[in-house]
Amino acid sequence: QVQLVESGGGLVQPGGSLRLSCTAPGTKIALRIMGWYRQAPGEQRELVAAMSTNGRTDYADSVKGRFTVSRDIAEHTVSLQMDSLTPEDTAVYYCHAADVYAWGTHQDDYWGQGTQVTVSS
Repeated sequence: QVQLVESGGGLVQPGGSLRLSCTAPGTKIALRIMGWYRQAPGEQRELVAAMSTNGRTDYADSVKGRFTVSRDIAEHTVSLQMDSLTPEDTAVYYCHAADVYAWGTHQDDYWGQGTQVTVSS
């Protein structure tokens, strides 16, 4: 099974930046979708940003213009550059990948353990 390993979380002041990285070290075939979800206390897990192998991106409205998702398909990594962070960005961020197959009729989802991002003064 695909395992995802995250890094880069931490504590940052409002207005600061962080860069999250995720790798799938045991994967040899490109995963159709890789990206990031987050979950704040008492909130549902939500999509933050994702990128497919065809270059399409999807961002939550709340992060558009501030966050940038990027992939190195050959290296099976995905990164999230987070700028202009606010306390509302505080959450556990989870790397996510989806393996789409059978003409798109099936999808396997894989999740990292999560990394804490705290935005506070």
